[in-house]
Amino acid sequence: MTHPDPRTPAPDHAPARRAMPGAFPGAGAGGADVPDPLAGRRTRRGATLGSRRPLPERPPVPASAAWRDGDEPGRRQFADLGPLKLESGGRLPAVRLAYETWGELDEDGGNAVLVLHALTGDSHVTGDAGPGHPTAGWWQSMVGPGAPIDTDRYFVVAPNVLGGCQGSTGPASTAPDGEPWGSRFPLLTVRDQVAAELRLADLLGVDTWALVIGASMGGQRVLEWAATAPERVDAIVAIATCAQTTGDQIASFHTQLAAVAADPRYRDGDYYDAPDGEGPHVGLGIARQIAHQTYRSARELDERFGRIPQGAEDPLEGGRFAVQSYLDHHGDKLARRFDANTYVTLTRTMITHDLGRDRGGVEAALAHVTARALVVAVDSDRLFTPAQSERVAAGIPGAGPVRYVRSDYGHDGFLIEEDQVGRLVADFLRTSDQPR
Repeated sequence: MTHPDPRTPAPDHAPARRAMPGAFPGAGAGGADVPDPLAGRRTRRGATLGSRRPLPERPPVPASAAWRDGDEPGRRQFADLGPLKLESGGRLPAVRLAYETWGELDEDGGNAVLVLHALTGDSHVTGDAGPGHPTAGWWQSMVGPGAPIDTDRYFVVAPNVLGGCQGSTGPASTAPDGEPWGSRFPLLTVRDQVAAELRLADLLGVDTWALVIGASMGGQRVLEWAATAPERVDAIVAIATCAQTTGDQIASFHTQLAAVAADPRYRDGDYYDAPDGEGPHVGLGIARQIAHQTYRSARELDERFGRIPQGAEDPLEGGRFAVQSYLDHHGDKLARRFDANTYVTLTRTMITHDLGRDRGGVEAALAHVTARALVVAVDSDRLFTPAQSERVAAGIPGAGPVRYVRSDYGHDGFLIEEDQVGRLVADFLRTSDQPR
C-alpha cells in the first residue's frame, strides 16, 4: 500500500518508544524482554468481549468511490477499444481504458514507456492533486521532468487497469442495459488486461515500448506483456512481483475476498444504489487490513508500534494497541477511495496469475522473453518474496542478477525507498540506450 500511491500508507508516525514499568518475556524482536505498556495502569473496571472504545466519528463511507461517467475527468483520457473476448470464455461487449500521458512521442515512436500500477493504483502516476484527482501522483519521484523516467525525453503512458474503478471498464461501469455491471461483471485475468493494453498501444501508435515498468500487481502485467508480445517490448522492469502466485499468496488473497463477501452490505456485488454508509465498507476495510499486514515487514511493525496502546486507550478495557489503530486507519482510508467489486476483481486476477499457463510452464515462458530485463526485489518483502524475483531473473535470458532494495519496510519498500529504486531504474535506462 506515506506516498500518495493509492495503496501505500499515509505518513502517520508511531509514538516514540518509551520506558514503561513491568516487562513480559519474549515479545520483542529476537525474543528480547520489552517493557509491558499495560503494567502499572489505573485500576480497571472490568471488561467483557463486547467492550470496545468507540472509534472517532467520521463522515459516512460512500457505497463506492469509483469514478463514474459525469465525474470530473482531470487529466484522464479515454480509449474506446471495442469488444474483448476473455480468457475465461466470457466477453465484454465494449472496453474503455482511462489513461494519462506525459511527454511527446518521437516521430519514430521509439521513446514510449508504459507504467503499470499496483492493486489499488490508477493512471495518476505524477502530477498535482486537483479536480478529478484527490491526491497527487503516486510515483512522482520516478516519473516527471528530470526524474529517472524523464518526461522531457520519454512519452509516458499510464492506463487504469481493465477491471479498475478510475475510469476504465470495471464492475462499477455501466453495462449495456444502463445499470452498473456489479455481480454480472465477468472474471478477468492478467492476460485479458494486457490484451486491452495492447489495443491501447495500437490506438496511440506505439509499435514497440522502449520500457514497460511496474511493481507488485503491475509487475505481473509487465511480465505478461513480455511473454504475450515480445516483439513489442524492448525492455522491462519488474519490481517486487512474481511470475506465478504461490499457495501462500492465494491463501492470503482468499481471506481478503472472504472478508468482502461476508459483509451483508456487499449484496453479492450489487450495492451501487446504496446510500452513503450502507455499502460494503466494513468488509473492504477488513480485506485491506489483511493485505496491509503483508505490505509491511514484521520487524517494522514491531519496532514502530510494538505493544504501545493507542493514545489513552487501554487494551484491557477494550481499547486498541497502536498497531490496531494503524490498520483501522488504512482500512477506512481505502474504503473511502476505492470500490469493493474492483478489489475483488483485481485480487482474483492475482490469484489466477500464471505466466506459464498454456506455455509449457513458467520457465518455458520466461525463456521466450526477448526484452532486456531489470528484476528488482525488496529484501524484506513477505508478499512477493525475493525468491520469486530470483526465479524470474534466472529464467529471462536478457536479465542480469536480481537487484535488491534494502529496506525494513517490507513490500512497500518499492515505494518508500524511492531513492534506491530511482537509481536502479535510471542506471538501467542508461544501459538500455547502449547497442546490444
